[in-house]
Amino acid sequence: MTNHPGDPKVWLITGCSSGFGRLLAEMALERGDNVVATARSSEALDGLRQRFPERALTLQLDVTDPSSIHAAIAGAEARFGHLDILVNNAGFGLVGAVEELQPNEYRPMFETNLFGLIETTRAALPLLRRKGGGRIVNFSSVGGITGRQGFGLYNASKFAVEGLSEALAEEVAPFGVKVIIVEPGAFRTEFLGRSIATGAVRLPEYELTSGATRNFTEANNGTQAGDPVRGMQVLMTAILADNPPLRLPLGRDALQRIERKLATLTADIGAWKALAEDTAFEEAGQEP
Repeated sequence: MTNHPGDPKVWLITGCSSGFGRLLAEMALERGDNVVATARSSEALDGLRQRFPERALTLQLDVTDPSSIHAAIAGAEARFGHLDILVNNAGFGLVGAVEELQPNEYRPMFETNLFGLIETTRAALPLLRRKGGGRIVNFSSVGGITGRQGFGLYNASKFAVEGLSEALAEEVAPFGVKVIIVEPGAFRTEFLGRSIATGAVRLPEYELTSGATRNFTEANNGTQAGDPVRGMQVLMTAILADNPPLRLPLGRDALQRIERKLATLTADIGAWKALAEDTAFEEAGQEP
């Protein structure tokens, strides 16, 4: 998908006020592409519009509001005529044990992390199908592959993104559109700061499990090993590749956690394979 001279790509990126979304928008603009940069507050995007007045369209977009999603897609088409790359980046984290977290805390997270991603993708698909050869980039997390104490509800939202993206990749393949699931580990963004919520209820029974996770997230904000710029450079390379990966783990920690998950999964399957596959009906005359 590498650009040819005179053939700039058109991106629509959600969650561009800071972090990965902002970096990716800047990188795309700096390489000469056109970007529809969106955030819940368009004022947070003023710097992009001022630096790239011809190629940056900055719009207010709340992924939990279908009307603003459709307005952003219409704005992209009106300004640039088509869409090549959709990046579903908007989302936030939530810390707390499953028993501790309340519906008013975890339902908004699902609305953003999962349902907002679904509705933004559905709205963009007609443009992507029409153009062909596009990309849908869905931000998951290493927490979309591996669950961890204190992140159960967040894990659930990202596991859902993974399953959705796998199916979506098969559905859009005939149109030349490829899906990339991004699975970052710990990067020095705002994820452990303003992009993460903490459950109001803290039960002493979970102090050694989810309580330890709460303490860790509070103590490690700003000390993560991952460099967001280098991470987004890798992602940019993958997006523009002719054959991008379906899954793109980012960071040594992400790779290590996923490898441990695969080893555990393989061990469980091996230990129970004989019993698990011996589940068919016994046909007449078949030896038990």
